[in-house]
Amino acid sequence: MDTYDPHAIERKWQQTWDEARAFVTPNPAEPAADGRKAYVLEMLPYPSGELHMGHVLNYTLGDVVSHVRRRRGYSVLRPMGYDAFGLPAENAAIREGGHPRDVTERNIAAIREQIKRMGWSIDWTREVSTAEPEYYRWTQWLFLKLFDAGLAYRKGAPVKWCPNDQTVLANEQVIDGRCERCGHLVEVRNLEQWMFKITAYADRLLDDMSLLESWPERVLTMQRNWIGRSEGAEVIFRIDELDEDVPVFTTRPDTLFGATFFVIAPEHPLVERFAERTPDLLEYARHAAAKKIEERAADEKTGVFSGFHAVNPVNGARIPIWVADYVLMEYGTGAVMAVPAHDERDFEFAKKFDLPVVQVVAPVGGEVDGNEPYVAHSENEVLVNSGEFSGVPAPEGKERIVAWLAERGLGRPTTSYRLRDWLLSRQRYWGCPIPVVHCERCGIVPVPEDELPVLLPEVDDYLPKGRSPLAAAEDWVRVSCPSCGGEARRETDTMDTFVDSSWYFLRYTDPDNDTAPFGREMVDYWLPVNQYIGGIEHAILHLMYARFFTKALYDLGIVGFKEPFARLFNQGMIYRFGAKMSKSKGNVVSPDELVDRFGADALRVYILFMGPADQDKEWQESGVEGASRFLQRLWRIVEEELEREARDVRTDTPLARKAHATIDKVTDDIERRFVFNTPVAAVMELVNEISRTPDDPASRFAVETAVSLIQPYAPHLAEELWARLGHERLWAEPWPTADRTQLERATIQLVVQVNGKVRDRIEVPAGLSEEELIATATASPKVRGYLDGAEPRAFVVPDKLVNLVV
Repeated sequence: MDTYDPHAIERKWQQTWDEARAFVTPNPAEPAADGRKAYVLEMLPYPSGELHMGHVLNYTLGDVVSHVRRRRGYSVLRPMGYDAFGLPAENAAIREGGHPRDVTERNIAAIREQIKRMGWSIDWTREVSTAEPEYYRWTQWLFLKLFDAGLAYRKGAPVKWCPNDQTVLANEQVIDGRCERCGHLVEVRNLEQWMFKITAYADRLLDDMSLLESWPERVLTMQRNWIGRSEGAEVIFRIDELDEDVPVFTTRPDTLFGATFFVIAPEHPLVERFAERTPDLLEYARHAAAKKIEERAADEKTGVFSGFHAVNPVNGARIPIWVADYVLMEYGTGAVMAVPAHDERDFEFAKKFDLPVVQVVAPVGGEVDGNEPYVAHSENEVLVNSGEFSGVPAPEGKERIVAWLAERGLGRPTTSYRLRDWLLSRQRYWGCPIPVVHCERCGIVPVPEDELPVLLPEVDDYLPKGRSPLAAAEDWVRVSCPSCGGEARRETDTMDTFVDSSWYFLRYTDPDNDTAPFGREMVDYWLPVNQYIGGIEHAILHLMYARFFTKALYDLGIVGFKEPFARLFNQGMIYRFGAKMSKSKGNVVSPDELVDRFGADALRVYILFMGPADQDKEWQESGVEGASRFLQRLWRIVEEELEREARDVRTDTPLARKAHATIDKVTDDIERRFVFNTPVAAVMELVNEISRTPDDPASRFAVETAVSLIQPYAPHLAEELWARLGHERLWAEPWPTADRTQLERATIQLVVQVNGKVRDRIEVPAGLSEEELIATATASPKVRGYLDGAEPRAFVVPDKLVNLVV
């Protein structure tokens, strides 16, 4: 019997696939006539280092889906690229003392080699890097299209600034209000910045969620909260000393009579005017605004009185204006009317700074604890201490107060959004140059399309020093204005790397096109992506920006679809020693080391077998050894089958029925349930059954079934065994189909709980779907009485338990 040598087998089949161009998927000659396609895509990696276990989980997930759909007759597009511009790659270069381009290209080469060692089925003819001129030429072209449409513009905006390093920082580079590199206190400064008008799409980003085929509800909730659509009123507060009207958005205009002070965010433009009277205010504002949003929400409230007052429009009261960290520019207008009697944050602030608290809403006949804000609502609450509106039910009072303000030009009903326009400027070297010039006579002038790409110049020093390093490349900066021919200067900011990743999935469809970013016919054929896979950490920014980009391009007639990703799956995190794997924690396991020891197939099998793919998992190296032993066992049963004398194959034996049941379960788990650990367990059970019943006439069929089903997980071993069994090209072999007449229907005892307590035990056929199990449980006479007519939530453990929660 030959010995299983994973390294020799994996090298052999990787070379075979490469020579056969096994996973190359050409674009169809007639896209309109060819509809059986599957675009399977994982989020592209940053080439700031080598791959880690999170990547292994992500790309192995996509590989299983790709293999199954390819073998089920789909034309599968599965490309690869590198998010090569931006801070991760630049910071890696700074740490190593190299040039960003050199470090990035070296890392890309290393990642490409790792991917090929893992045997992932990539179409390498579509490989892209966002830092290559052939790619960022079209990033610039798309920017100009958005600029022409009024969706890209330039204005003053607050940025995080390190006075020591003299550079703008990204939010993730600010730790506890300090620069992560030098530890200096971070400030906020207003600089001219480029923005994308994503707020113009706020409603469509919300409403078009109905177009998504399958996204995790958690992601949709995060996006809804980030957009933050609220119905309320805009109310005008007057600052007489500055001859300034300041709008405020509120969802509670019924509490206006309880506004006892006024608060603006540290980033608010009025802070600089206030500082002329209160010099210490500017220093406070710079550092308070530099803190992360979550820190400002969680920390003890801080603030400084501005020395100015605002006029409450409903009663003419002059109320003090404070600058405080708990108010954000990201919400409303960056200014709030503080009603401490009915808002917990305002109450906490008022108590700390001894500001008045006036109750203006109360339940009829009820008492309110004056030591706590009254934030609960009741059906019969009324307005109190509210002038002519006192005694009016609060919902009615809200409408009447807004109407009263509107008549006097002091307010109006409105909808507010938490979402702010996308700030895309980066005062850094390693990024896509923004293709405009600045001319004193003509203003901002786009670079003509036939002069794209605007190449990133070579500079001697690319470290940030208070301005973009590109500003030092004087020969590159000084140009003639494309409009008037006079002297002009290039834009020296580069684009946020999120711009690159907002359209890369479109370029994959037509990566060699040198006349357009992609052909309309090709992009409309492949998109939306049928299955997108990536981490929950990208739930807001990347996914929101990609959705905005797609909608904008749809409106411009460049693409024919409104959403980029039909289905989304978020894989869980890999933990070790109780903490997420990371270099800083010293708990990283190298994929290369494990491939060297056990082979890629064993690592692929274990990374998906270790638990549900969407849940966090604790790494156990012994699990890779266990996966390796299973693959060795599969090798042995194939060898044993080959040593048996040929015999008539029967397909109505217990082993045949077990094989058909395994086909049914593996297919259903991967395709419908999108579960990846239980299929491995099912194949393991089939292998065990083969070992127990070697004389069953269906052993050959069962052995071939086990090899065929494990192929998406362990493709190298499966191909080798398939060849030994006398067949060819398993990667192109049709996916097995279960004979429904042969499926085993053994029974199991289903435990039914209501709110965690056992209420019935029911004999049911094994393998019922979750929907069938829930229907059986809720139909039980013993259970119905505990439901009391309510619609319960159901939690299902397949073939074991249904817990109904009411």
